[in-house]
Amino acid sequence: MDRLEEVLVELRKFVAEREWQQFHDPKNLAMAIASEAGELLAEYRWVSNAEADRFTKSEGVRRRVAAEAADTGIALLLFCERVGIDLVDAISGKIATNRLNYPVEQSRGKAERLR
Repeated sequence: MDRLEEVLVELRKFVAEREWQQFHDPKNLAMAIASEAGELLAEYRWVSNAEADRFTKSEGVRRRVAAEAADTGIALLLFCERVGIDLVDAISGKIATNRLNYPVEQSRGKAERLR
């Protein structure tokens, strides 16, 4: 069993023990993803782009950021589980699509969208 599957097993058990499946419909889970991502974003409010890496290395900040990233990841995993998305397959497919949409020769060092 790989690490992702181990986490999913643990997460399924955690949710089942608390009988939370009833609250985990796609809409509520999508909202949880957004709200948890917002809490992650809030950790960087008023931090300049130039300072973001240094800021994150602070022990207290890193601990809070890790907790918010975990909350976001948990909500995303629960959402994918509920709607039947294999997250790893979806990510692999999206990377393949992005390779087509952002050819290296047109995208290297550029932040703007091509399509």
